[in-house]
Amino acid sequence: MTPVYPLPSAVTLVDVGPRDGLQNEATVVPAEAKVELVHRLQAAGLREIEVTSYVSPKWVPQMADNHSVMAGIQRAAGVRYAVLTPNLRGFEDALSDKPDEIVVFGAASEAFSQRNINCSIDVSMERFRPVVAAARDHGIKVRGAISCALGCPYQGEVTADEVEHVVRLMKDIGVQHCGVADTIGVGTPAKVQAALERALKHYPVEEVSGHFHDTYGQALANIYASLQLGVHVFDASVGGLGGCPYAKGATGNVATEDVVYMLHGLGIHTGIDLDALVDAGAYISGVIGRPTASRVARALMARRGAAA
Repeated sequence: MTPVYPLPSAVTLVDVGPRDGLQNEATVVPAEAKVELVHRLQAAGLREIEVTSYVSPKWVPQMADNHSVMAGIQRAAGVRYAVLTPNLRGFEDALSDKPDEIVVFGAASEAFSQRNINCSIDVSMERFRPVVAAARDHGIKVRGAISCALGCPYQGEVTADEVEHVVRLMKDIGVQHCGVADTIGVGTPAKVQAALERALKHYPVEEVSGHFHDTYGQALANIYASLQLGVHVFDASVGGLGGCPYAKGATGNVATEDVVYMLHGLGIHTGIDLDALVDAGAYISGVIGRPTASRVARALMARRGAAA
């Protein structure tokens, strides 16, 4: 039986809305709107924000304005700005924008790795080795994300052994933080704990995080299961921005507002102003022209409307 620890007294949330949340939007979101979203998130109390990515505009046109977005941000003291750099060229492009952290990723599923980047997991990790070395040479922290850690759209089940294999590879190439990601949102609490326990064998708890999609409505339960292991860093996306192109009907990232509401209800400190966060989500939802996916935001906005 998995041991249960006292819940953490504080949690750090990494809002991935500006990057992961917007990257698959069909309509181009203006750079100034992305900058405004970052400003609203940091004003709401977010201290970790994943801003953009440095990939070919051919593959991710939404992120073609990465330099403009990074240049437009009025940086706040104590806030860390992360960017995704999937290769050395991307890292070199990002360097002039002075990110505080870079993100690299690898799949726990061999089938996913082969179908998406045409190489094995081991080869993909070796490709990241010079990226990680270059970042660390420049004093930039490297966060790794293990995608499909709880299930794969191609092979189905993913075992804890497969997760640990990628954890070991990331540790070997110098990745400093290990994120376990449920890319298609099929994970349940027991599977989440099994995967996280493998990461915790190789990384201290403060350098392990969870990234959960809410496709099957399990994201909050999975976060709670993670808290029971002492994990206290999680990715979330304001307004529930984002979706998964590999899972039909996927609702995407868990909404930051929903996570904050649950954590505050547990008496766990986040440093986040929920009302300001709801406003940030309402802002970007208005920009992209659809309602927020956050249930908490919808409820609180309805309450505001009734009070008015």
